[in-house]
Amino acid sequence: MDVIKIKDLEIFSNHGVLKEENVLGQKFLISADIYLDTRKAGSTDDISDSVDYSQICHLIKKIMESNTFKLIETAAEKLSHDILSHYSRINRVVLEVKKPWAPILLPLEYVSVTVDRKWSKVYLSLGSNMGDKEKYIKDAIDLIRADKNCRGVTSSSLIQTDPYGKTDQDKFLNCCVELETLYTPHQLHKLTSRAEEIAGRERTVHWGPRTLDVDIILFDDIILHDETLTIPHIDMANREFVLAPLCELDPYAFDPATGKTAAAMLAELKR
Repeated sequence: MDVIKIKDLEIFSNHGVLKEENVLGQKFLISADIYLDTRKAGSTDDISDSVDYSQICHLIKKIMESNTFKLIETAAEKLSHDILSHYSRINRVVLEVKKPWAPILLPLEYVSVTVDRKWSKVYLSLGSNMGDKEKYIKDAIDLIRADKNCRGVTSSSLIQTDPYGKTDQDKFLNCCVELETLYTPHQLHKLTSRAEEIAGRERTVHWGPRTLDVDIILFDDIILHDETLTIPHIDMANREFVLAPLCELDPYAFDPATGKTAAAMLAELKR
C-alpha cells in the first residue's frame, strides 16, 4: 500500500481525566499514516481516484471538537475507526494523538498514544440442518452485511452435505462467506453468536442438529487460541463442507498455522 501522511495537525479541544481539562481545553497534535492504493490517482491526476486529505483533516477536527474523551486512547480509537468507515479506499490507518500539555507536573515534550487499525479479511463457515435452513443462513448473512463494521460481504453457493461427527441427523446446507471487518476476532464472534441466537441455536448435543452454526475459519493471518476462539478453525482441513465453498470464494485463502492454501487442503482431503 501507498501512504498519505498527515503530520501534527493542531487542534484545541477538551479531553482528559481531570475536570479542568474538560472545561478549559488544551492543544492536541494528530498524525495519521493513511494506507491506500494511489496508483490510479497518480495516472489520472483526479482527486476522485484518491482521498482528499483536506477532508480527512476536517473530519479529525470535527471529531475532536464535538466530543469529550477522558483518554487519548479513546480519541485515537474513534478517529481511526471513523476515517476507515468514511473512506472506502483506505485500508489501514496508523494514527497518533499527542498531548503536549499533559498535566503531570514534570517537564516533558508530550505524551502520546498510537493505534494501528485496518480492514481485516475474514472467512466464515455457515451451516444449518433444522427448520428453514436456507432462511437461517440468509438471515445471518443479511445481519452481517447490515453491520457498519463489515463490508464486501460475499457468499459462496449453498451446498448440501452429510452430517459430520454425529451422523444420525438430517443433511446440512453449508456455505462460506468472505468479508472485511473493523472488528477484532472476539468482537466479530459476538456478532456471529448473535446471528446464532436469533436463529434459536441451542447447544445441547455436541455436533448435534442446529438451526445455525457460524464459525470463523480464517481472520487475516492471525493465529489465536483461548477459551472462546481458535483461529484458524482447528478442524477445517478435515471438512470438505468448509473447504469446497471456501475454494469457490478464494482457492488461495491461506492457513497461517499450516502454510497451506484452501485448494491444497481440499486436494489432500479428497486424496
